[in-house]
Amino acid sequence: MINRERLLAEFLELIRIDSPTKNEREVADVLKNRLQSLGLIVSEDNVGQTIGGNCGNVFAYLKGNLPKAPIILFSAHMDTVDPCLNIEPVLHEGVITSAGQTILGADDKSGIAPILEALRTIKEQAIPHGDIQVVFSVAEEGGLKGAKNLDETLLKADLGFVMDCVGGPGEIILAAPGQDRLNVMIKGRAAHAGFAPEEGISSIVVAAKAISSMPVGRIDEETTANIGTIQGGIATNIVADRVDIACESRSRDLAKLERQTAQMYEIFQRCAEEMGAVAEIEVLRLYEPFTLSEDSQVVAVAKQAAMAAGLQVTTGVTGGGSDANYYNLYGVPCAVLGTGMQKPHTTEEWIEEEDLYRTANLLIEIIKVAAKLEKSQ
Repeated sequence: MINRERLLAEFLELIRIDSPTKNEREVADVLKNRLQSLGLIVSEDNVGQTIGGNCGNVFAYLKGNLPKAPIILFSAHMDTVDPCLNIEPVLHEGVITSAGQTILGADDKSGIAPILEALRTIKEQAIPHGDIQVVFSVAEEGGLKGAKNLDETLLKADLGFVMDCVGGPGEIILAAPGQDRLNVMIKGRAAHAGFAPEEGISSIVVAAKAISSMPVGRIDEETTANIGTIQGGIATNIVADRVDIACESRSRDLAKLERQTAQMYEIFQRCAEEMGAVAEIEVLRLYEPFTLSEDSQVVAVAKQAAMAAGLQVTTGVTGGGSDANYYNLYGVPCAVLGTGMQKPHTTEEWIEEEDLYRTANLLIEIIKVAAKLEKSQ
């Protein structure tokens, strides 16, 4: 059904285009041209200006010939994590990797390329379909900033699918956590570490005491916490008067997320106060959790399509966020689907060639299944 050679060539082409977070301009221009050539109405928002990037989210709309069918959304993000410059993909015995010095970028170009191929195929083969909206987002890897800052009124879909998940085609993510970021600055008092250490208050020691008494790592099956970075101190002979800590909490349960964040906040404050220091803490809600039921329409469509594509259907949950967190918050029921990417965010990232083809075929089956439905009134 799909053109395998074309899909593979386009995936490898997209991989070679540099697109680090907030610098997606080059790949966005390529995608806009491709979408326009397929007859979609294409636009770009001004989110790039809002977040300090050089590119906004790309929106595209394909009018269908089945006006009663629900409007479906396909989405993937354009940005890639470092090291992602000058990627050289290598295809060997059906497996695609980078040459080894960079990530591959299957996260998330293994979502983008199959979307383009699915759109080409339904047009070439005159497959009946309802309206289809496509969103290629920016800065997903930087905290879902593209999805977070888009104008939600631009989303027209009744149900959606974000192609951005570890796991093979047929994997359907039903729930993902929300995330809070805590930016902590502990202010102590400087002193000479050799002449008068008792006159100082070490912000590093305060931070160590707080962190050592704080629950981190796997809290429960839905909740995690992590201390990401610690920066502070000037020299070994100076009692450090400032340390900056970046940490996070995540949970698929909103109440647990808020409880974990509050506990981390309280421990930093208490330890600072006990040792005569001051803790200034900024808490940022990066995104909310979402949960879809097994019998929801969007999940039912994904399951039926996967079976029609001959895929093994599995449902599960994830510990990471995606643009689907915001789409669900905006009122578009949205599942995250596996594309076959493996070991993303590492130089060992890889994907099987066949999973690109399976993903494109899955998208076509989703379009066909949705075409047989009617919009809920």
